[in-house]
Amino acid sequence: MVKSFQGVRMAEPKKSPAAPILVKDHMSTKLVTFLPDDTIDMVLEVLTKRKISGAPVVDESGSLVGIISEVDCLKEIIKGKYTNTPKFPGKVKDHMSVDVITLGPELSIFDAAQKFLELKIRRFPVIRDGSLIGQISLSDIIRAFPKLKDTTW
Repeated sequence: MVKSFQGVRMAEPKKSPAAPILVKDHMSTKLVTFLPDDTIDMVLEVLTKRKISGAPVVDESGSLVGIISEVDCLKEIIKGKYTNTPKFPGKVKDHMSVDVITLGPELSIFDAAQKFLELKIRRFPVIRDGSLIGQISLSDIIRAFPKLKDTTW
């Protein structure tokens, strides 16, 4: 008869629940912003140069008052076509979206991803205590997922 002794086994440490993956960890904080009185010409130039599709609009005190996107700028471009003007002097305040849906920095990126699916929006300003602290885009969410380990799910 053969006896086997495997010795003392160490108990595997219990895995603690993964820390939530939050919007604040994946949002952009160095934002391009516009003022309500900026011209659409200027917005188009900046969006093209920075290779972005939109940005928050803030007042003089830095409070969020709207968001301007390429789609919003199309309104002024179409108007220029009918008036045969290559310049787009319209103001941001006349074309921006003012009913802006925002997210909090402590929201999980899974919940943020759900918001992107439900609302079909490309970017959300991130607000803490009424102040604009960042922006999270659909691209930021997509870039976050390949970096996650299966233990964080």
